[in-house]
Amino acid sequence: MSNRANTIEINGIAVAAGQRVTVDLPVGQLYTHAPMNMPVHIVNGKQSGPILFVSAAIHGDEIIGVEIIRRLLKLPSLKRLRGSLIAVPIVNIHGFISHSRYLPDRRDLNRSFPGSERGSLAGRLAHLFMEEIVSQSSHGIDLHTGALHRSNLPQIRANLDDPKTERLARAFGVPVLLNSQLRDGSLREAAAEAGIPMLLYEAGEALRFDELAIRAGVSGIVAVMRHLEMLAPSKRRKTSLPDPMIARASSWIRAPQSGILRASVGLGTHVHKGDMLGVISDPFGENEEPVTAPFTGITIGRLNLPLVNEGDALFHVARFDRPRSAASSVEEFQIAHNELGGEPPLI
Repeated sequence: MSNRANTIEINGIAVAAGQRVTVDLPVGQLYTHAPMNMPVHIVNGKQSGPILFVSAAIHGDEIIGVEIIRRLLKLPSLKRLRGSLIAVPIVNIHGFISHSRYLPDRRDLNRSFPGSERGSLAGRLAHLFMEEIVSQSSHGIDLHTGALHRSNLPQIRANLDDPKTERLARAFGVPVLLNSQLRDGSLREAAAEAGIPMLLYEAGEALRFDELAIRAGVSGIVAVMRHLEMLAPSKRRKTSLPDPMIARASSWIRAPQSGILRASVGLGTHVHKGDMLGVISDPFGENEEPVTAPFTGITIGRLNLPLVNEGDALFHVARFDRPRSAASSVEEFQIAHNELGGEPPLI
């Protein structure tokens, strides 16, 4: 059997073994008649191996993944790639241009998979992505951030009940793994139905860069590629990272009243049941209401905007069997990634 990599074809353009090619995948036209294209970069190794797609900006305002993919594609180690890397930094082109999570039809692209060739704009874009990218991949990593004004601690969300997916999730090297149910219409659900193990990386905030989230994303993808033997093991002294902790459940703690939030805990904080997470007050401080933790866990997400309405999601807390160990893992993770070299950090 030949060990030579297969040719990959996207939009009718063949990418032979040993080639790197950027393909513009047409996604229709604007009403101004201007064409819209989804940029796809293919790195096809000289030897056969897994075919990994890495995608970002399925939600158009989640820009951290775009920077992660840019740094990933600059790595010299890709010259010795086994298998193929299909990088799609901006899936939701329309939303990315307008700084919006959604498409112009107000649909959420990540609730529109597997899509339809004759469906809505979101459905057609989802169908195109499935046909051109997912259908010829063996594994996938989708990059996300928190929503507008919300930050997420670097975490992997995946179906951890599937052994192949769990091994990929552990290889990624983030401190928190969230066993997340498949959502109807999500890319993860469509990939699972196609038999493709896939991870969803969550970190940072929409429309903002976050250096820790970017570094962790790049190193995590590289770690997965090494796990899949797409890249050779690193010859450098390995930075020690703690084993990830698995959260089987998580809950958002919501605002008990409207007002101005003074938060007192950050991401990765170990909180006990009854701990004060912040205080909501009116502008005069005459009516103050504490926000407390209803259970013990680790904060994996939080609202950054102090102006809140009653019922707003404020703190996302994950439950662990050993929350103190999870908090230690988060601290070690942050120290290790702050010590990583590479490009000058974004401020």
